[in-house]
Amino acid sequence: MSNQTVLILDFGGQYKELIARRVRELGVYSVIKPGNMSVDEIRKAEPIGIIFTGGPNSVYDKASPKCDKAVLELGIPVLGICYGMQLMTYLLGGEVKPCHTSEYGTVEAEVDPSSALFTGLQPEQKVLMSHTDYVSGLPEGFRVTSKSENCPTASAENAEKKLYMTQFHPEVENTKNGKKMLRRFLYDVCGAKGDYSMKDYLARQIAAVREQVGNKTVILGLSGGVDSSVCAALLSRAIGRQLVCIYVDHGFMRKNETESICQTFEKMDLQFVCVHAEERFLKQIEGISDPERKRKQIGAEFPKVFYEQAVRFADEAFLAQGTIYPDVIESGSGGAVIKSHHNVGGLPKELNFLGVVEPLRGLFKDEVRKLGRMLGLPAVMVERQPFPGPGLAIRVIGEVTKEKLDVLREADAILREEIAASRCKADQFFAVLTNTHSVGVMGDDRTYNYVCALRAVRTNDFMTCEYAKLPHSLLAKISSRITNEVKGINRVVYDITDKPPATIEFE
Repeated sequence: MSNQTVLILDFGGQYKELIARRVRELGVYSVIKPGNMSVDEIRKAEPIGIIFTGGPNSVYDKASPKCDKAVLELGIPVLGICYGMQLMTYLLGGEVKPCHTSEYGTVEAEVDPSSALFTGLQPEQKVLMSHTDYVSGLPEGFRVTSKSENCPTASAENAEKKLYMTQFHPEVENTKNGKKMLRRFLYDVCGAKGDYSMKDYLARQIAAVREQVGNKTVILGLSGGVDSSVCAALLSRAIGRQLVCIYVDHGFMRKNETESICQTFEKMDLQFVCVHAEERFLKQIEGISDPERKRKQIGAEFPKVFYEQAVRFADEAFLAQGTIYPDVIESGSGGAVIKSHHNVGGLPKELNFLGVVEPLRGLFKDEVRKLGRMLGLPAVMVERQPFPGPGLAIRVIGEVTKEKLDVLREADAILREEIAASRCKADQFFAVLTNTHSVGVMGDDRTYNYVCALRAVRTNDFMTCEYAKLPHSLLAKISSRITNEVKGINRVVYDITDKPPATIEFE
């Protein structure tokens, strides 16, 4: 891309992706790179600014990540955050010591409005601290620009050299005006023009795809998830019926989900192939109760189904994938690597693709959703919750049968309908058909039916979660509807376990 770019040098901070997203939200393209990126590579990237992330280490530990001091001598504006501040101090000859009193959480800080970072802000600011070391002695040429009760150097700057640092985290919501501080750094210090937007990204990617594939066919394994759906919509806009979307319905989708996917993509300017393979996949997991074995069996069958369809179009074709930027970051790779699509589970070697097309490779999930809305995808698809590749097969505890899947589909639909109507806040929610039966009474008859478990969680990153504290009145309504409307369930329970110790999925 030819946009102005800010480099995010990663020193192990948990907020690296959040920093990069905040920068992009402010209209500036950002890229995350390893903290030890060489000076020559930085020069070639021609960034308008550099941000050092936080990290869990102490700068005095021999194993702690560091960068070349010369990075700070390039004349490129640098902002160091938390560990990034301590590293800048260490490299430039200042002093870092363990805190007398560590700071964790939101604290009051007194800032100097004359600093470029705090222009236009009130002297009292709420900021998020998370540190056990602090800067006890500034490098030559720096001045303190904020302090808190337990941190005498909450931020500092050498305005002449355009070097800035904050012990607190401006990228998080807990720092009330953190986004304004980042904007000041980007626009007032780095001279950003704000030339990055989803509209601009879409136009560039359409042009890039057309240049890459020419008049060749592009094959996409479509799962119906956010990433593959947005990828399909973008490619349809770029190359029309040169795109072949293969959707494999393994029979483990939620109620009406396959119908919705088919209705959406059959209307698009592309070739859409829907494979109904429920019986085939059910046979693969017949008699299997272990969830990991279910995953492996289902995953092993996908490439076979994909191959049978793709071979019809694969003569001199490209493979498209909905790879997004966090996938690239987690892989530790900056180059174009063909990785297995999550809905294919390992691509057949028999298909000799000309190359890989990954138009979402540079985007975070929130940007992908925004792009999906721009491309006209329905809200139910763009806002789709995370859904495991094996689908409901792992939300049916124990052996999976079509009858069990149908029971679960109905219960899950009621849960999703009621939570959506209630406007209660939950980031992911679903029903589970347990392998437990319980005695119940319906009318004058004794029943011995399934126990249905409900799961709803709140989370920012899906790495951890808290159970959603849904109102008892809502849970009672959901329970009543499920036990009255879904034949085969006579008891409903609610999972109130966080992650850890549990996982988000219930398997």
